[in-house]
Amino acid sequence: MSNKTGFLTFAGPISPDARRRAEQLCRQQATPEKGEQVRLNTLSVSFVNSYLQCMGFETDLEASDSWNAVQHLLMDVADLSLKNLGSLECRPVLEGEQFVYVPPEAQSNRIGYVAVQISKSFREAKLLGFVKEVSNDVLSISQLHSLEDLLDYLEYLTQLNTAKLADDSLKVNNNLVNLKQWFENIFDAGWQEIESLLRTQPAYVASSVRSTKGDLVSRGKLIDLGKLLTQQAVVLVVTLTPDNEQEMDVIVEVHPTSKENYLPPNLHLTLLDCDGASVMEAQTRSSNKNIQLEFSCEIGERFSVKLALGDVSTIEDFVI
Repeated sequence: MSNKTGFLTFAGPISPDARRRAEQLCRQQATPEKGEQVRLNTLSVSFVNSYLQCMGFETDLEASDSWNAVQHLLMDVADLSLKNLGSLECRPVLEGEQFVYVPPEAQSNRIGYVAVQISKSFREAKLLGFVKEVSNDVLSISQLHSLEDLLDYLEYLTQLNTAKLADDSLKVNNNLVNLKQWFENIFDAGWQEIESLLRTQPAYVASSVRSTKGDLVSRGKLIDLGKLLTQQAVVLVVTLTPDNEQEMDVIVEVHPTSKENYLPPNLHLTLLDCDGASVMEAQTRSSNKNIQLEFSCEIGERFSVKLALGDVSTIEDFVI
């Protein structure tokens, strides 16, 4: 690696596997000129791939056009696919040359362009720098930015993608219930006062809450676990008690409706974390009047509650 006047580059050997792959693709081409083009492209992509993997970025060679033998027959491609980010073009340049050729087919649908200097022996390479975009077929090496800028740029794209995925997840999940808003008397559709759902049962006053702080809120929702011609409804009750400024105590209970005395046997109540993994579970037997789960969550934390009866199940998603 060299660092002159703050300009970061990187040099190193090209792996034997990369050289074998390049030689194999080279021999499949119709002319020697096309073969050398494919060889240089393949070596460039392989070298950038190894470098970015060492830097902690996820790449996907198999998804890259440059790793497809058929695409080489049709185009001059040297792209490297980065997972969830896009394609980075890895353009080869020989030692002593001052310009990088960027074919028209590579001048769009790219997140950036890296210049890769390939040695005459095809055994070593050097990353000269990068640019975000090009406007014509010829790119001067003097226009390149440092590799440090490339790493910062890819990290920025990664953060953008992470934020977008989180935002998309919230948008897709239209049923995400914001429990913190319950303390502001803001309730999602379907979540009702307990007494309206359990009319014939004793008044529900969150008897299972062991906290003595008194600041709690409860709501219930009617959940139908029946099939097309059979109704099998239960009442899901969620009770919240602030533990401190950063945590909330949560109790999730399931009760029979006012028409039933007991919950159906083999009803499963499962707590899922934000990744969908099971954290804890309760199950009814032959004569349960209710089942419950107790846990604590940090403010901003997401979790889900799954109710399953036989082959019918439903999931309610929450955020504190």
